[in-house]
Amino acid sequence: MARVISVEMERFPIVGTFTISRGSKTEAEVITVTIADGGRSGRGECVPYKRYGETMEGVYAAIEAMRDPIVAGIDRTALLAAMSAGAARNAIDCALWDLEAKLTGMSVAAAIGVLPMRPLETAYTLSLAEPEAMAAQARANATRPLLKVKIGGDNDMARIRAVTEAAPESRIILDANEGWTDETIETNLAFAAQHGIALVEQPLPAGKDDILRRIAHAVPICADESVHAAKDLDALVGLYDAVNIKLDKSGGLTEALKLRDRARDLGFGIMVGCMVGTSLAMAPAVLLAQDADFVDLDGPLLLARDREPGLVYQGSLVSPPDRVLWG
Repeated sequence: MARVISVEMERFPIVGTFTISRGSKTEAEVITVTIADGGRSGRGECVPYKRYGETMEGVYAAIEAMRDPIVAGIDRTALLAAMSAGAARNAIDCALWDLEAKLTGMSVAAAIGVLPMRPLETAYTLSLAEPEAMAAQARANATRPLLKVKIGGDNDMARIRAVTEAAPESRIILDANEGWTDETIETNLAFAAQHGIALVEQPLPAGKDDILRRIAHAVPICADESVHAAKDLDALVGLYDAVNIKLDKSGGLTEALKLRDRARDLGFGIMVGCMVGTSLAMAPAVLLAQDADFVDLDGPLLLARDREPGLVYQGSLVSPPDRVLWG
């Protein structure tokens, strides 16, 4: 029996408004792929991202263009060659992993060697706002052990001070989303170091970050927009201290595993992050993140409504996925 594939656009409301340096949104727009074969089915979710030139319609069309190869039985290895990295490939790749697990009875966790799995401490993201509003967000979440703080405006020192004073016991990641400049980065890094910041994520625009090779890293610096796949890593040696692996950038778990292993070989720290999506998008990333240095898989915590069943969060602790959800 040939495989059957279905593709669905879905929207999940966000609690309030989620704001970064590039703009705001009030809902998570996701695309879900389901591949059925032999009475079993596997699912994968992706989040198209405008920063990488993706739209809901474009990603949907890219998935539909792979319908015939999927129905004919394309495997994950062939998929890497057939599609470029990005959201469309991610949804298909994760659906194939899930389907394989359902057909064979072997969990994805067993297949990639991460058993026994453990709950992970995830960062919780604070939206970009004026310092007083960000202090209020930080105060409301001051019991969380790890906060990820969106910055990247003209008043970032005030934001850093406000958040660290409001959540003095939390470790803090700053995510500038390419919002700093060659003129501001050294001062901002020094200020971040003075306030005990644990990590600064993508301070400069991708491809315009050569100054990182020449300046002191007062705080470790993590690449996000600058790294998508394993082939990107060699060029980042000497620029960054860590890399943020996201399945929507790498184009699925298959490439993400290669990226993680190559990054470790090159001496990079590992963060596993996410776009704002549901538990279905987070589930494979929880497996990938079992040995990560930083985990940022809080997407469902930012939503007003998640999938059922979803991942179980207790405060900032996210448990491994139930196989009914994925894997």
